[in-house]
Amino acid sequence: MDQKPQATKTSDEEVRHPSGKSMYKYIAEAWNKPSKTYVDDLMFERMIQWRREPNFLRVERPTRLDRARTLGYKAKQGYVIVRGHVRKGSLQRRKMRWKGRRAKRKGINRLTMGKNLQWICEERAAKRYPNLEILNSYWLGQDGRNVWYEIIMVDKHHPVIKADPRINWICNNANKGRVYRGKTSAGQRARGLLWKGKGSENARPSGAANKHHNK
Repeated sequence: MDQKPQATKTSDEEVRHPSGKSMYKYIAEAWNKPSKTYVDDLMFERMIQWRREPNFLRVERPTRLDRARTLGYKAKQGYVIVRGHVRKGSLQRRKMRWKGRRAKRKGINRLTMGKNLQWICEERAAKRYPNLEILNSYWLGQDGRNVWYEIIMVDKHHPVIKADPRINWICNNANKGRVYRGKTSAGQRARGLLWKGKGSENARPSGAANKHHNK
């Protein structure tokens, strides 16, 4: 009778275990330092096309899938991704016409705004799409002139959004125009609400309530 070959035992060193990383983990590691990964060359080619496109353009899929999913994006009806850019730098005022005023009072340089560029980009996107509500946004890239962001927007009138218990909170009227009140992550960062611990007492409930002593 033929005898079945006995299975040989392998040591623990020969057994290969899976790394345990998901697809989103690899994407996040590549975007952690874009200048040292393949993202640098990829974004260089993309920005050539983005400069020719109109600002605040609706895109089919998010460029950074891991970041979009972290901030609440779902590949379902009612979610919209908009890519937009804003000009870099601080606030720029119009040049003064000299009529007896001193040059030291013109105040053009070093005028920083209370809002960050990401918050400004979200507000401009909300004005472009008034029927959508801003959920969040994330950074894409920048060149010497502009900074690009992708904004996650939600159609609060869509029946799929109303039926989803994870996102239907945005359909409440209390969350109407949340981007203009600094309710997004970029708005909370500009308001100082992400600053926690000792010394952040004047940031809550708001800076205006504490005579802007939080800045």
